[in-house]
Amino acid sequence: MAAAPHIELDSRSPEAVDGRQIRAVTFQDSRLEYVRTTLKSVDLSASGSRAVVVGSGRGLLPRGLAGLGFDVVAVDPSATATEMAREAGEREYPGIDYRTAPAERLGLADGAFDLAYYADTFEITPDLDRVLAEAARVLRPGGVLIYDTVNRTFLSRLIYLGAFQRVPMTRIMPAGRYTAARLRTPAELTAALERQGLRNEDICDFKPKDPRSLVKATMARRRGRITDEQIPPIVDFVLAPDARPLVTYLGYARKG
Repeated sequence: MAAAPHIELDSRSPEAVDGRQIRAVTFQDSRLEYVRTTLKSVDLSASGSRAVVVGSGRGLLPRGLAGLGFDVVAVDPSATATEMAREAGEREYPGIDYRTAPAERLGLADGAFDLAYYADTFEITPDLDRVLAEAARVLRPGGVLIYDTVNRTFLSRLIYLGAFQRVPMTRIMPAGRYTAARLRTPAELTAALERQGLRNEDICDFKPKDPRSLVKATMARRRGRITDEQIPPIVDFVLAPDARPLVTYLGYARKG
């Protein structure tokens, strides 16, 4: 069975354009805000809890969860990204456990985690049910799965299949990373979660306040005028819980 595609970073230079890193720094504040909101909703304390981040990239989100108080395991299919994450986090958060593995075969113990965060994962896997089965397996009963992913709409196709993969000025991902079949609607994802014993509890749209800022930042990054770390002030993403997700959305589910 085909494994989920992933990116081996072409360069270890901090100036290298890596689409996953761009998404990570752009989404970080929204992701952590949603995590904090979810923890309150499910009455879960980060302190003393274990979390796994699947699709951890260069480690920004795992470090964020560690900062909230979680004991964190970070898993990514790219060995290069794993090593870069380890190097970046070893001083500030030396307790994070970094591993290289595909989302379909995590190699982690059954029921070991209170929380699992899946980043940049659902929209690239050809076998979502297998990924979700692994998520359900590693979560304890009552455990929480938080995710962010990409909806399948005209606008999301325009951005993810077009601008991010095909248009030279805004391309940040290799061709084929995203396909229409791998973008799932909230209804499709909810049904897939239920098949694996995971009850979806929430869907939340998140988006840039001004979409033009995302185009501006992406083009500037492609041209080397700004670094990854300079993107967030330009692109201000916000949570929109009452809006219909047109491109990206967050959500959480619980293991029954």
